[in-house]
Amino acid sequence: MGTVVVMVVAVVGTAAVGLLVRWVDRKVTAKVQWRVGPPIYQPLADVVKLLGKETLVPSAANRWGFLLAPVVAFAAVAVGAALLVAANWNPRTSFLGDLIVLIYVLAIPSLAVILGACSSGSPHAALGASREMKLVLAYELAFIAALLPVIIRAGYTLSLGTVLQEQWETGAMLLHPSALLGFVVAILAIQAKVGAVPFDTAEAETEIMSGVFVEYSGPPLALIHLTRAMLLAVLPATLVTVFWGGFGPGLLGFGLGVVKLVVVVAIMVVLRNTNPRLRIDQALKFFWFLLVPVTAVAVALATAGY
Repeated sequence: MGTVVVMVVAVVGTAAVGLLVRWVDRKVTAKVQWRVGPPIYQPLADVVKLLGKETLVPSAANRWGFLLAPVVAFAAVAVGAALLVAANWNPRTSFLGDLIVLIYVLAIPSLAVILGACSSGSPHAALGASREMKLVLAYELAFIAALLPVIIRAGYTLSLGTVLQEQWETGAMLLHPSALLGFVVAILAIQAKVGAVPFDTAEAETEIMSGVFVEYSGPPLALIHLTRAMLLAVLPATLVTVFWGGFGPGLLGFGLGVVKLVVVVAIMVVLRNTNPRLRIDQALKFFWFLLVPVTAVAVALATAGY
């Protein structure tokens, strides 16, 4: 596939899947709370409605940083989605180091959130940005370390295509204890990456009025909602690709990949609805002193061949 086609398929596909996942999450949460919940089109309607609203920029804001942050976050998620689509479509088109590129671009949305919040001139947003900085330092280390067992088992490769081909030939990485431990850690890390409970400390509507997003409105807020929805598709797809054999080969493989994606999303929704919000110090201790040691054990097992 051409680069333009890959990008279009990636953006449209992940946006559609992400908005659907957002609806499922809201619907399940509503049922848990004995509410009816929104109709299936509500996440899309929210984005469309915001596109028609006025963009308000605080007088104390750094205008360029404030308005560019959502664009940078969206572009980064789009590139990450394109890398995943290209690798799953034809692993031979994968290039050496695209796994590193994927890790980098998936870290950019959180950094863009911090940039936009710090540029807004709002004390609530600044507090949210401070929390987000601490969370990034916590979960990024755990997320990267969780991928190391897969890299080791695939022959110390940094190519998504090679990782996929290894799984298509010998079975999913999840069949090995080292990768299974990494998978568990990675699910918890992506829960923090999407800012979902119990790691929604940077937004915390009941404490700091949406925190990092409190000053956004209109199309920039619509872009933020769309980006967060796309992350709900891209991050689970990353785990399915790296740990669980991806979305192929063939139609059967694609269908099984969709089932795997649903399983990962279901786990995330359950985590969101069964846990209270953690304080920032609790989140830091959870990632640094519990999950990172678990990944160290996983790396040791992978090095030993397990």
